[in-house]
Amino acid sequence: MGLLAFSYNVMLDGCVDHREGIADDESHDYFTGLMNAHGAMLWGRVTYELMEEYWPAVARGDISAPPALLRWAQQLEAKPKYVVSSTRTAYSWNNSHLLSGELRACVLRLKDQYPDGVLLGSGKLATALDRMELIDEYHFLIHPVIAGHGPTLHQAGLQKSRHLELISAQPLSSGAIAASYRRVR
Repeated sequence: MGLLAFSYNVMLDGCVDHREGIADDESHDYFTGLMNAHGAMLWGRVTYELMEEYWPAVARGDISAPPALLRWAQQLEAKPKYVVSSTRTAYSWNNSHLLSGELRACVLRLKDQYPDGVLLGSGKLATALDRMELIDEYHFLIHPVIAGHGPTLHQAGLQKSRHLELISAQPLSSGAIAASYRRVR
């Protein structure tokens, strides 16, 4: 069975607003590497729609982008993308699929289907899946930014704390730190 890995940008004060982080070539290369290490992507509808608005156009060359962003966009285009939504059923973006049915069972099937694992990139969905104890690894890009506002990770709360074991930590030239953890309990 593959692992479910949660990947997210986070500021030093816990803010997870994607507009606050440092979006440079090195950070995009980091996320491209994570994506390539996993068999599929998993998002909630809101995150999917944010991604769908921009990245397919970059992959097609409709929007000019630096090489690191173009690599991310082109590889994301080919990657299977799964969406959890109770309101949307049609998806035109290449390799996009609706997860329908009971969430826990659907995610367990995805983990079985992809031995290389599934990369999750939606905060609210991560909270729901963390409450079900389905997340196996956490990959955070910790930015040297104090945003001074929310939203924050797991803002809606968990029933109990997650204890994690450090897998790796890598500083980036921007001052951000790519930190990977495995769930202990």
